[in-house]
Amino acid sequence: MSKSSPRRPFGKSTGTVTVIEAKVHRSSARRARLAFILTAVIVGLLSAVVAASYMHPILALFLGAAIGVPLGGLAWVLVRIWPVLRLLWWWATEIVLTTGVITFWVQLANHTSTPVTLVVVALVAGVPAAVPACRRAVVAWTWCLVVRHRLRVCFAQFIIANQSGSLPLILWAKPTPVGERVWVYLRPGLSQADLEARLDRIAVACHAATALVERASDGNAAYLRFDIKRREVLTATVGSPLVDVINPDTPTADRPAPVIPTALDLPDVDAPTITLPVQGKPAAKKPATAANGSKPAASTSPDADDVSDWI
Repeated sequence: MSKSSPRRPFGKSTGTVTVIEAKVHRSSARRARLAFILTAVIVGLLSAVVAASYMHPILALFLGAAIGVPLGGLAWVLVRIWPVLRLLWWWATEIVLTTGVITFWVQLANHTSTPVTLVVVALVAGVPAAVPACRRAVVAWTWCLVVRHRLRVCFAQFIIANQSGSLPLILWAKPTPVGERVWVYLRPGLSQADLEARLDRIAVACHAATALVERASDGNAAYLRFDIKRREVLTATVGSPLVDVINPDTPTADRPAPVIPTALDLPDVDAPTITLPVQGKPAAKKPATAANGSKPAASTSPDADDVSDWI
């Protein structure tokens, strides 16, 4: 088995498992140094200025250094171990559940006999497996844990992060009727448009049918919500309670089918009859009257254009 280089304890090496990438390791070390210097200088100067009003300025400088250096060291530690804290956050639920199960088993084994211990374990494990509602709830929450890690794999493998290698922060997940819903906080370097172009690959990585992403907050574009869909609930048959309200003994009544009109018929509408002059002959002096007794049509002069040429 090959050994990792001592200069890069967290880097990539053949035959070893990488927990923190070398790029993230170097970036956190650089940010930790900057955090130590800035915190020590700013806190030291502020403390010295405040202390100078109560003591000699030289003593105030020493007091400011005594306050700023420890606080700078604390900032260095927090920034330096941030990649480890992020790993602990990713596995926080599993760590808490494992710790709780082991603690429960140890306490149960120490305070009860072996038969009682086996009976309690059988009840704790068997009842959720036997009851369908409990079993579905356990499976749904288990998929939530799986999806959080699968999204992290997507961000690390084929979704571009920022230049320092900081991945988005996966906050929480909960089951939905169609799958899971996960809230994610993006770091600088990513946007919702970048993720929408890779939704098909995210669905494949999460072992789901489809994946959707939308903003979880109107005032913050970095706060997104992923909807992982595994099934379609709209195609299921839903029972209606109205069927039980109807009395089955109610007699049926025959209703004649109404006559549906198929065409428009207006026989009672009177339309005026318009008489046009014949071409080449002057128009009659007496205006023509309509057959139905309506107003006569307007007369035309000899010099006017023959409207029949335009019809």
